[in-house]
Amino acid sequence: MHDLVGRCLLLFLGTLISLVHSKTDSPDVSALNVMFKSLNKPSQLRGWQSSGGDPCGDSWEGIKCSDSSVTEINLSGHDLSGQLGYQLSSLSSVKIFDVSKNNLNGDIPYQLPPNAQSIDLSENNFDGNVPYSISQMTNLEEINLSHNQLKGQLSDMFAKVQKLKSFDVSNNQLSDKLPNSLANLSNLNTLHLQNNRFTGTINVLADLPLNDLNVENNKFTGWIPDELKGIDELKTGGNSWSTGTAPPPPPGVHHRRRPNKQEENSEGSTRSLQMGLIIGFSCLGGICLLLFLMFVFTRRRSPPPSTHFLDEDVISRRKGFTPLHSQELGTESYVSILKEPKDSKSTDPGNSDMKSLLKSPSMGLRRSVSSRVSFSENEFANRLKGRKSTSVQVVPYSLADLQKYTDNFSPDRLLGEGTIGRVYKAKYPEGKVLAVKKIDSSLFQGQKPDDFSKLVANISKLHHPNIAELVGYCSEQGHNILIYDYFRNGSLYEFLHVADDFSKPLTWNTRVRIALGLARAVEYLHDVCSPSMVHKNIKSSNIFLDLELNPRLSDYGMSCFHQRTSQNLGMGYNAPECIKPSAYTSKSDVYSFGVVMLELLTGRMPVDNQRPRSEQCLVKWARPLLHDHDALLGMVDPALRGLYPPKSLPPFADVVSLCVQTEPEPRAPISEVVQALVRLVQQSTLNMKEDLSSSCRTTDTEYELV
Repeated sequence: MHDLVGRCLLLFLGTLISLVHSKTDSPDVSALNVMFKSLNKPSQLRGWQSSGGDPCGDSWEGIKCSDSSVTEINLSGHDLSGQLGYQLSSLSSVKIFDVSKNNLNGDIPYQLPPNAQSIDLSENNFDGNVPYSISQMTNLEEINLSHNQLKGQLSDMFAKVQKLKSFDVSNNQLSDKLPNSLANLSNLNTLHLQNNRFTGTINVLADLPLNDLNVENNKFTGWIPDELKGIDELKTGGNSWSTGTAPPPPPGVHHRRRPNKQEENSEGSTRSLQMGLIIGFSCLGGICLLLFLMFVFTRRRSPPPSTHFLDEDVISRRKGFTPLHSQELGTESYVSILKEPKDSKSTDPGNSDMKSLLKSPSMGLRRSVSSRVSFSENEFANRLKGRKSTSVQVVPYSLADLQKYTDNFSPDRLLGEGTIGRVYKAKYPEGKVLAVKKIDSSLFQGQKPDDFSKLVANISKLHHPNIAELVGYCSEQGHNILIYDYFRNGSLYEFLHVADDFSKPLTWNTRVRIALGLARAVEYLHDVCSPSMVHKNIKSSNIFLDLELNPRLSDYGMSCFHQRTSQNLGMGYNAPECIKPSAYTSKSDVYSFGVVMLELLTGRMPVDNQRPRSEQCLVKWARPLLHDHDALLGMVDPALRGLYPPKSLPPFADVVSLCVQTEPEPRAPISEVVQALVRLVQQSTLNMKEDLSSSCRTTDTEYELV
């Protein structure tokens, strides 16, 4: 009897221990389930399931784990076909991801395991572009995308992937020039670009610590930099290199030259002297720097101008600037209190509450020379109604002029880029500034000559106060360019997520107004345009703010390119059903709009790998908390410093919840979203005075006099 009880107890304990140690994290299970369902008849994957299961505990084929997290996926040479699904970004603990030597097709998923160190997708049938999300994979050390059918250009995606040691995109159909950000790869040892259609020079590679470089069989021109000729493994055949002596580099450009062995030996003899001189000058420089800093702080100079739009500072100085947080706080009496006084002596010295607020380093009302321009005060309710849209006449621009006023599309004029193309800043002598969108020429391969003309005609018909309207175009010598007004205040993404010590946070009322304006822009596309237009790329970096901080939605009318390139949206914005671009609907746009509302509410990015694992995906973290009042108070963007009417949070969160439902059916149509936001504005107007005074009293203790 005792033996039977003992055996049962041991069996129970063993089962319990197995359950405790083998249960795989649910995000990992869900991602692998989606991947399994996206493959074509993957019966050869032992243990895999389309729903549920325990990859770590049940030892799914090709899966390795640490505790309950999947850390390695190795399915190389398994004769797999189909696609990889849309949920790889949930695999946040995966370090090695290898699906090489299969028959996988379609796009490389835009969202790859975000913290991977090694990715191998080589020897498949992937097409489309190299996903720009690689730019956020800061732990990446090696990636192999060779022997596929990738097209388009390499985007400027290498600024943050400093750990990258090996990059292989050989044997594809990539074209255009090499991006300038390749020069940032200070640890890159191996670079294989052979058998593509790259053009231009390879000067950007001159200072990289390469030991293995293959650029054979492309369309490179110019000279092979002397700095690269000492590489152990160097292959450059099959290009159109220039002959003769290479010209000297431009003034101010000095490349690192690889010394030969004799030079290395001779350098050693002088190194001690050089080090002595360096140490001596460093000490002298340190003393001078210390004296300079003492001088600066004793003078108590005013803060320097923001460099966010450095070349616009002169324009900004022409008129006064009132920091953003003093604008549109809701009631006229409250605005009149916080309004910057014309004479600083007129501020009531006895009002300790207001002195505390005025002197807060992050919310102070000092006059600033930041290039961001605020809107005038009052008229909040009137502006919510929107201005009447005036039709903008779309005019042709010459390629020569655009090249001249963008400094020949100089990297210094680059405003941004995406899967469709790059946007440059054009500055005309008379002061006119334009945003010039240069569409990737590969997107027009195989299309009719008049396809671009039709695109321009369709986009030019769209007029709404909350969209960035087309003002011009250019179609010359194979270049297809769209031209828009340049918005000096930049994008909503920059306001919310780009650190700037001298800019001020958007007020709560401004955020609500931006949400309503954006909703009206989407409503215009969905319900007013005929036929209805699905945007497919709504995100905060595509929402620009005019001089009065009204939102202007851009990148509309480009869905045909998203369809052709099969690119998903930016990380964190695409709805769960959007496995492929053909799955996008108006409800998918509503989901993306809801993510932007979450950014306005929380100040967080849609995906942030620097946060705790449970908070990295904004929607997954926020969705369960939207109906919890206490949790909701803790979600609000800390930059607001409590200056918001608490009663407006639950209805705002309710709208967000209606937009970010997992399934598309329960999501509200955008027309209902507009109505809900209008009601929120009306309620806020009625209760603003009471809520704001209460908010000030409860937050005064958080400020310190400085």
